[in-house]
Amino acid sequence: MCGRFNVDSDPLSRLLLELVKLRHPGPDNHNAAPTETIVVLRLDETGAPELVPMRWWLTPHWAKDAGTRYAMFNARSETVERSRAFREPFRKRRCVVPVSGFYEWARQPDAGSGGRKLPYYIRPHEAPGMLLAGIWDRWRDPDAGGTLESFAILTTDAAEGLAFVHDRQPAMLGLAEARRWLDPEASTEDLKALLSSRVPVDLDAVPVSTWVNNARHKDLRVLEPIADPVAVAAEPS
Repeated sequence: MCGRFNVDSDPLSRLLLELVKLRHPGPDNHNAAPTETIVVLRLDETGAPELVPMRWWLTPHWAKDAGTRYAMFNARSETVERSRAFREPFRKRRCVVPVSGFYEWARQPDAGSGGRKLPYYIRPHEAPGMLLAGIWDRWRDPDAGGTLESFAILTTDAAEGLAFVHDRQPAMLGLAEARRWLDPEASTEDLKALLSSRVPVDLDAVPVSTWVNNARHKDLRVLEPIADPVAVAAEPS
């Protein structure tokens, strides 16, 4: 599952300069939520990398409207090839979503918690950001004209070190894997292999306050820790 994330353009620029020699254009968004506009990385028609703002909620090109009746901000990697909404983007329109970290909510096992969920901010321990596997599509409005470009994030089973937070995680890519994910010549087998339950860099799972629960809260308070982080070690490819 991936339903909120943090975008901090300055450190992400360092990551993107190493990956594709481009700077993140901003804006920062410390509590990005589905349906908001987020910058993603894709290849243009000439094969050159470009950073493009898109809505985080994929609208298939064949949809009758751009509504949000169905949850289309995540795409399960196990079924992406078979999904009517996702299979063509998986084959032809892949993107990478650069984020500084993402939020996940873990149900607390102690009886005194009343079953409440504690938010965690999952961030790289030292790396300047994360690269998440995404797919995108372009929808054309049949009435008003114009187009809408939108994307979804691929998810997979959680790696062992993250399973205490949630049983799902976004598909995370290292630098070489991100380049392969964008490669239009990559085979289906290669692409599926990239969508593993893996952590490419050391992470910290940081308990944060429930201030982050409200997606309208965009200030740095959403990142403030309330307890020590849990270290999650990288897993070899």
